[in-house]
Amino acid sequence: MASIKTRFCPSPTGLIHMGNARTALFNALFAARSRGTFLLRIEDTDVERSKAEFIDYTKEDLRWLNLDWQEGPDVGGAAEPYFQSQRQDIYDQYYATLEKQGKAYSCFCSERELEVMRKIQRSSGKPPRYAGTCRHLTKEQCQAKLNEGLKPTLRFLVPDDETTVFEDLVHGQQSFAGSDIGDFIIRRGNGTSPFMFCNAVDDALMGVTHVLRGDDHLTNTPRQLMILQALGLPTPQYGHTSLILGPDGSPFSKRHGSRNLQELRSAGYLPEALLNYMARLGHYYENPEYMTWEQLAEQFDLSNLSRSPAHFDMNQLHHWQREAITRVEDNALWEWMSDVCHETIPSDKCKDFVKSIRPNILFREDAEFWAQTLFNDTLIYTDDAKSMIKETGEAFFQTALDAVNEMGVDNKAVCNVIKDKTGAKGKGLFQPLRLALTGVLFGPEMVHIFELIGVDGLKARLQTAITMAK
Repeated sequence: MASIKTRFCPSPTGLIHMGNARTALFNALFAARSRGTFLLRIEDTDVERSKAEFIDYTKEDLRWLNLDWQEGPDVGGAAEPYFQSQRQDIYDQYYATLEKQGKAYSCFCSERELEVMRKIQRSSGKPPRYAGTCRHLTKEQCQAKLNEGLKPTLRFLVPDDETTVFEDLVHGQQSFAGSDIGDFIIRRGNGTSPFMFCNAVDDALMGVTHVLRGDDHLTNTPRQLMILQALGLPTPQYGHTSLILGPDGSPFSKRHGSRNLQELRSAGYLPEALLNYMARLGHYYENPEYMTWEQLAEQFDLSNLSRSPAHFDMNQLHHWQREAITRVEDNALWEWMSDVCHETIPSDKCKDFVKSIRPNILFREDAEFWAQTLFNDTLIYTDDAKSMIKETGEAFFQTALDAVNEMGVDNKAVCNVIKDKTGAKGKGLFQPLRLALTGVLFGPEMVHIFELIGVDGLKARLQTAITMAK
C-alpha cells in the first residue's frame, strides 16, 4: 500500500482564518495517524494579490499550531519547487498535451459576453455554464482573432454525454453530468494557471493520495478529475468537510468571532486550545477530554467527519482555553503573559504568582489584572466595595491589622484571630477581608493572596480599609 500523503495549499493573499486552519489540521492529523506525509504547497499564481509576507505568516501560524510539514518550503522534497509561481513551465507542457489531444481549446469570449450569456441562461431557468461558443473555431479563425490582438483563455472540453462519478470520503458517491458542468477555463488570458488546473496537476505530480478540503470545493472535484484522467495522471481520494457556520446558522464571520490566527494568537489563545477545539469542529471524538497533539492524531478517523455544517461556539473555545491554561507548564505560562506582568511582578514572586492565579485566568488581560491588583501600591475600590467595607466596620479591619502584625502572612492564623475576636465567620469573614485586600470578591485562594501581597502590603491595605470604614 502506498504511503499516505496529504497537503495544505494556501494562497498567500491574506492571513489564515479558523476555516483554513481547520483544513490544515485535518490533513495533518490524518497524515500523522497514518504515519504518512503532510505537505505544504504555496499556491501563488495570483500575482497581483499574492504577498511574500502572507507566506511568512502562514508558515509561522502552522508552526505555532504544531502543524509541521514534512515536505514543502524550507523542508524540500523530491517534487520541488513548492511554489506554483515557479512551476509554470510544467503547466504549459500539460496545456500543450491537452490541445494536441483536442481536449482543450482557445476561447476569445470577453467577460462582457460571458456575463450576458449567464444572464440569459438564468432568465430561462438554466444553470449558468459556458455555451461552447468558441468550441468549434477553426485554426484560421483562431489565428485571425490572435492577429486582432485578442488574448484567449484556454478551456477544457467537457463532453456533454459523460458523467463523472467518484467516492467522496465524507459524502459517499457523487455524480456530475458533463452537460451541467460546461467547458471551464484552465488557463487565464495572461497565460497563468488558475486553481482548477494547477491544484490538480500538482497534487498528482507531488504524490498526494488524500485531499481533505471544504464542501465549497465539492463541485471543483469532477472538473479536476477530468483534467487528471485526460492527462493520464494519478488521482487522489477527495473528502469534503463540512463548512463552519455561526451559532445562528449563517456563514461564519467576524460578528460570530471569526478571526485570523494572528489575531487569535495576539488575543492570548493557546495553540493547544485551538487544536482541541478545531479538531472537534466537524469531527467527532469519542474521548471528550483534553488531548495532546499525539492523542488527537491517533484518534482521528475519516469516518467521524460530519456531513452536516459545524457551528462555531465561543463558549466551547473558551472551555478548551481553560483546559490548556490548566496544563501548560509554569515557565511557558509566564512567557505567555504580557509585559505588564513581567514589569509589575517582583522577580522573586513570579513562580508563586503563576501557580496562584492559574485557575483564575483565561487570557493575558486576566493575568494583568491580578498583577496590578496584587502588586500595585494603589488599589482601586468600586463604590460597592467601599460600601461593603464601611458596613463591615472599622473594628473588623483593625482586628485584622493587629492579627497581621502578630501573625504575618499566615492566613489561617489571621482568620482565626478575626473569628475569635469579632465573631465573624463564613462569608461575613472572608468577603470583607478579600475586598479590603483585592477590591473584588473573586480570585486566588486567600492563602496565596497573603503570601503574594506580603506583610507590608497587607498592613497598608488593611489600614486603607480602616480609613474607609470610619
